[in-house]
Parts: sequence; structure tokens; C-alpha cells
Amino acid sequence: MTAPKFMNVVRFKLKAECIEQYFEVHGKFICEGLTDRYIAQTGEDSYCFVGLLENEEALVNARPKMISHLDEVRGFMKELSPELGVTDPVSGNIVDCGTERVLGIV
Repeated sequence: MTAPKFMNVVRFKLKAECIEQYFEVHGKFICEGLTDRYIAQTGEDSYCFVGLLENEEALVNARPKMISHLDEVRGFMKELSPELGVTDPVSGNIVDCGTERVLGIV
């Protein structure tokens, strides 16, 4: 397997009464092209999902399944803002990994 070259990051908040349910459902989520995933708790009810993918094409191909998964867990989440809804997603090429400069940008 080659090192992942693309990252998807999603900020979200969970309703206190839905935390266990969220992690039960999320724990069963399998998505082709997603090489690794992490969730950090960044506040009392705030979380950040980080997904590593082989490349941007893998994210494009995985997007329908990721949207379907979001539809499964949307009810467990709090609205971040009227503009964002329940998630704040960003994605892009990995340009730095530990001590390794991946794309020579930095």
C-alpha cells in the first residue's frame, strides 16, 4: 500500500444524548479508498474527523458513501451555524507528514 496523499477533515458537534449512538454507527462505517481515520475530541461536544485517502480521486469516489453515512448520523449532530449546517468539511493534498516534506511546498 502506498502512503496516503489526500486528507479529508470534518469539524462537527454531537448532542450529549447521542454520543454513544454516533460512535456505534460510525464504528461500522467502511469506505473503500479511506486508508485510515481518526476522530479527535476538541471540546466538550466538539469533534474533528480526519480521513486519509490514497488520492483525490479516492475521495471523489468515496463521496456518495460518505454523504450516505452523514445522513445516518446527521440527527446526532448539533448545527454549527445556519451557513454551515452540522459539518464544516475541508480536504486537500497532504503536503507535510511528520518530518517528511511531501510536495516540497514548505
